[in-house]
Amino acid sequence: MQFVSSFENGDRYLAGNYSVIVLNGTYREMGRQYGGLMKDELLAEYAMITTELQTRGYTIEEIRSMVVDNEKFLPERVREISRGIAEVTGLTEDDGYILYYGPILYLTTPYGCSYLAAWDDYTVNGSVIVSRNWDTSDEIEPFNQYYVLAVYNPTDGSNGVAAFSPAGAAPETLMNSKGLYISDDASGLGITDPENHQELLAAFFGLMLDYSDLDGLDAGIRALRPGGTVIVDAAGPAGAYVYEVGLVETKQRTGDGVIAAANHFIDPSWTGIIPEENSVIRYNNLLRQAEEAKGSINAENMADIRDVQYENGGATFTHTVFDGIPCSSDHQIVFVPENKTLWFKVVDMNWQKIELAPLFAE
Repeated sequence: MQFVSSFENGDRYLAGNYSVIVLNGTYREMGRQYGGLMKDELLAEYAMITTELQTRGYTIEEIRSMVVDNEKFLPERVREISRGIAEVTGLTEDDGYILYYGPILYLTTPYGCSYLAAWDDYTVNGSVIVSRNWDTSDEIEPFNQYYVLAVYNPTDGSNGVAAFSPAGAAPETLMNSKGLYISDDASGLGITDPENHQELLAAFFGLMLDYSDLDGLDAGIRALRPGGTVIVDAAGPAGAYVYEVGLVETKQRTGDGVIAAANHFIDPSWTGIIPEENSVIRYNNLLRQAEEAKGSINAENMADIRDVQYENGGATFTHTVFDGIPCSSDHQIVFVPENKTLWFKVVDMNWQKIELAPLFAE
């Protein structure tokens, strides 16, 4: 990695064409470092979001009102990061939440995603290897220039956390200093609950801060009560799981050396579920690809699996048109929990390898 700059106790690097920031301190201090290191990108991204939404007919007050009601569902640690960002960028705290929810505000179509993990006889040395695609419509493309890998090293005794997302946005893909991994996939069910619920992605951040093994993470995931049905992907050095989270019940799945998820519930005890055809195809493609590569999967081979396009028997979209809407695997991840090696890419860019272990303060 190439050193770029410092701000207070945080550093910014360039890895290939991707920004990497390493933050240290209290949550407010890490927010200040984030804001100082990424100020230009945060301000440009904020202007992009608000300008686009204003062209859709919203005033800036209406845009702020879209996010202000959700602030009370964010844990204090996340809010402290936003306050720190605001202190050094000139944005208000509410403006920081526009960044946090920016991709959600921007999207007018549903997102998808998929997950594949392999271990034991499927991988070269038996280690767990995790991968995921974050699939969405190409209307999210303006955010791609702002992606950053942010590494948080809190001084309160919590785990270090690495998160990959557009700058300031709620991260969909997270890993921690103990080698745990978490992400989410849309369930395809569209079932929601109007009652107050914790904010899911902020809860993921908390789970990564608080839990150091899969047993603890399992308990944390089972305690989630999001405002809608969702699929949660989880892994660590000792295994990999998929959680199908309903409004009142959560069901865990694993496999015999391989597990996959797309955008439908698989557990046979669910009833009345009719999955989307492309979700079933992607799910089956991933399992078939893993079977074909059984015994030879390492991080590089897993990235190769993820490079196979949907139309060629894989699970990845690159400006693939569905119902007239171009869609892409906007970002992709391969992670090895045992040694905390991360591979990541944004659509139309190259894979980049990062060793997370040296970036964590532990």
